[in-house]
Amino acid sequence: MNITKHKVAAIHYTLRDSQGNVLDSSEGKTPLYYLHGAQNLIPGMEEGLEGRTTGDKLKLDVTPEKGYGKHNPKLVEEVPLRAFGGQKIDVGMQFETNDGQVVTVTKVGPQTVTVDANHPLADQDLHFDVEVIDVREATPDELAHGHVHGPGGHH
Repeated sequence: MNITKHKVAAIHYTLRDSQGNVLDSSEGKTPLYYLHGAQNLIPGMEEGLEGRTTGDKLKLDVTPEKGYGKHNPKLVEEVPLRAFGGQKIDVGMQFETNDGQVVTVTKVGPQTVTVDANHPLADQDLHFDVEVIDVREATPDELAHGHVHGPGGHH
């Protein structure tokens, strides 16, 4: 069975940056299960997996435009230090805003904190080694919910 829209695929992957550093990997863990065509993966990865089948091994090079996007300076802002309720703030900390957006602290000053809502991998070329472990039909519940409900399709 091939990976096409509304199929569930299980993959193992290793993600590297342009210098070859491993940023993330599923090796030694449960494979990543996703519903193809439901925007559960970055676009470049879905495009590269389209039509693949169990046992396929491939390398995918994904540009920022097909990955986590280009860095948007409008998503960087200074907020008053008092907005953090007196807790100790360090560069690299992440917070969820009231509207569900995740921001990363990039600078801490005496009165302000600079936060960045860009994805940490924005502006980066991404290099994936992928192995397709399994492909199956999605269940009606998975299709209705737009995501996988575990390896066999159950919660």
